[in-house]
Order: sequence, then C-alpha cells, then structure tokens
Amino acid sequence: QVQLVESGGRSVQAGDSLTLSCTTSGLTFSNYVMGWFRQAPGKEREFVGYINRPGTSTSYADSVKGRFTISRVPIQNLVSLQMDNLSPEDTAVYYCAASSDVIGLRLPRKYEYWGQGTQVTVSS
Repeated sequence: QVQLVESGGRSVQAGDSLTLSCTTSGLTFSNYVMGWFRQAPGKEREFVGYINRPGTSTSYADSVKGRFTISRVPIQNLVSLQMDNLSPEDTAVYYCAASSDVIGLRLPRKYEYWGQGTQVTVSS
C-alpha cells in the first residue's frame, strides 16, 4: 500500500520560513518524480514545484520561484519543501504527490499518489 504523509504545516508570520516534509512508503521512491501542490479555500489545486527522480533538477511555479526549494533524501524516501519569506498568499493546504510520468508534471492529473495534506497558515 502506497502512502505519502506530509508534516510540518503550522501557523507562521509573514516573512517566516517553514519546511514541510513528505515521507513515502510502499513505492520505489527513485522511480517517481515528487511534486508539491497547494490548495487555498475556494481555489483549485495549484502547482508549487517538483523534483526529478535523481534529485538533480527542479521546477517551480513563478509565484514561489526563488523562495521555495524542493529536495529529496532517497535513503529516507523523503521529499521536503523549504519555504522562505512566506506571505499570506501562501496560505493553503500543501500536498505532496508522486508521478511516474515524464511530461506535463505541472498538472495534478499526472500524479498517481497523493498525501492527505498539511495546513500552512501565514498571517500578516
């Protein structure tokens, strides 16, 4: 059984930093691109970024580029999302996801497995 479990979400102040983690089990971690998405109340799920299988390349949404960093730790089957200089617009439930695809990785439908999400709230 594949499981993705996010952790680290909490309430912070604007300008703070926060790191989310996603631990995986039941899948061969190295075979999957790992992505992060977020969903704010009343909005569609939004692409945040992804990291390729070997961890050598990342891609980010323009809204987070330069502030967010994704990394993966193969030995721990873990992917993290480092978020710096947070703003209230970053408030959302954050999800990690795993994809075996190689194209269209900014689309949620390309990801086979999803975590349950973790809430990040940024106050001004």
